[in-house]
Amino acid sequence: MRFDEAYSGKVFIMSNPSYEESKAVIYGMPMDWTVSFRPGSRFGPARIREASLGLEEYSPYMDKHLEEVNYFDAGDIPLPFGNAARSLDMVEEYVDKLLADGKFPLGLGGEHLLSWPIFKAMYRKYPDMAIIHMDAHADLREQYEGEPLSHSTPIRKACGLIGPENVYSFGIRSGMREEFQYAKESGMHMSKFEVARPLKEILPSLAGRNVYVTIDIDVLDPAHAPGTGTAEAGGITSKELLEAIGAIAKSDVNVIGADLVEVAPAYDPTEQTQIAASKFIREMLLGWVK
Repeated sequence: MRFDEAYSGKVFIMSNPSYEESKAVIYGMPMDWTVSFRPGSRFGPARIREASLGLEEYSPYMDKHLEEVNYFDAGDIPLPFGNAARSLDMVEEYVDKLLADGKFPLGLGGEHLLSWPIFKAMYRKYPDMAIIHMDAHADLREQYEGEPLSHSTPIRKACGLIGPENVYSFGIRSGMREEFQYAKESGMHMSKFEVARPLKEILPSLAGRNVYVTIDIDVLDPAHAPGTGTAEAGGITSKELLEAIGAIAKSDVNVIGADLVEVAPAYDPTEQTQIAASKFIREMLLGWVK
């Protein structure tokens, strides 16, 4: 099930040719219609795939080879330019199809609002789910300048969907005062500034649970990932994010799907952002797809 008409780029390294036989499906969501600062993340999925071609297929972190995971790269969903509502509906419909077919969905963004339709599709199949969210930004606004469909709102929407007590945010270092107040008063878990250490402390409490993981690349410091729309100083290193991905893999949580969003290649001529992102995707495939 590949989007042949819209898809003209390379596939993620070692993608298998059969959708039907795959366990996991990589799919791109080329949308940046609601970003509040710098656009360009719609080009992220294609450049992450291109960067993956420079990866080794073996991971010394997981001691596994990509040939051990059966995954299929479906290409990019052909989202209608400028139409946020229809784009979100198309993502939700696609993830519904993946779940109906028993696939592990692994999305490449695109802006972070794209996680919202994924949350809705996942929740229909896994009503007991929790969300692990790694990001520089709280994303807890109800609207941005009067617009509820904004990349500033997906985690607030998630709290309304699954209950704030089931949402766990890490690495947060930017947001309105009201967002931090909501996090404190609502019962959700928010760890500011760090990811790996507080995540490791939380994981035992999530043992046995179905967990969806959403990663905004700007959780990294701009020194490690300048290619993003709303970069925030004071972030974590690539090493810490790899440690966090590994900690989830070694834990007893059941990862049911994941996405990595907000890679905007135009702002990083060195390509280190998409190079890092492709490595994170490799580790997620090796560590989270059972």
